[in-house]
Amino acid sequence: MNCRLQDKSIEDQLSMGIRYFDLRVAHKPHDSSSDLYFTHVIYTHLTVLETLLSVESWLESHPREIVVLALSHFEGMNDRCHESFIHSLKKLFGSKLCPRTESVLTLRSLWASGYQVILSYDDHSAARHEELWPDVPYNWANQRTAQGVIGYLDRKKDVGRPDGFFVSGLNLTADRYYITTTPSQTLRTLTLSNWACLQTWLQQQLPGSDPHSLNIVAGDFVGTLPLCSVVVALNHKLLHNKFIQI
Repeated sequence: MNCRLQDKSIEDQLSMGIRYFDLRVAHKPHDSSSDLYFTHVIYTHLTVLETLLSVESWLESHPREIVVLALSHFEGMNDRCHESFIHSLKKLFGSKLCPRTESVLTLRSLWASGYQVILSYDDHSAARHEELWPDVPYNWANQRTAQGVIGYLDRKKDVGRPDGFFVSGLNLTADRYYITTTPSQTLRTLTLSNWACLQTWLQQQLPGSDPHSLNIVAGDFVGTLPLCSVVVALNHKLLHNKFIQI
């Protein structure tokens, strides 16, 4: 089974409207260099800093856009490696980094301060750097079908939203039995065949501060599926409700 989860470059994803990135970082075993790579079963060809440089360049030419970068896993990294990496991140994004001490997070306040990057760093070393935010909880269903994912996300909604950012993942997961019994299937074809059901559920959701609303929505193969347009349409519900209240 093919494990590639995105079919567009990070610049293309940004231009399509993606503003949240789940980035799993690793240092390759037996690699004498300090280079880090993104990993999800396999390693990327480009290094982490090469990819993030593309993000910084894109933001430079789009000064009113905000991104959330969630860095996690950090396979093969020790404390020294973390500090070196964090230093590079702060140097790369500089004044674009929104500190976690920022009390009001609205587009208007971020624009006024010139902040464009909310950088989540899921490691204890982040506590020493005010530019780094804690991990963003990711609601991952670990289910193979749209019905399984939807059931899980609905149960999480019933519990109520956590404080701060959180992610509702539309990702499908194939278990070992499914992989061995359907060798011709890929995560891509599995995702595409379940998309209609996921899309219908997503279109019924609400954004905003309500206890049962969504915050960040993530999915796979966003270059093929109209995830961005569906999520943007959800935000229009907030504008509609505002006009009704007025």
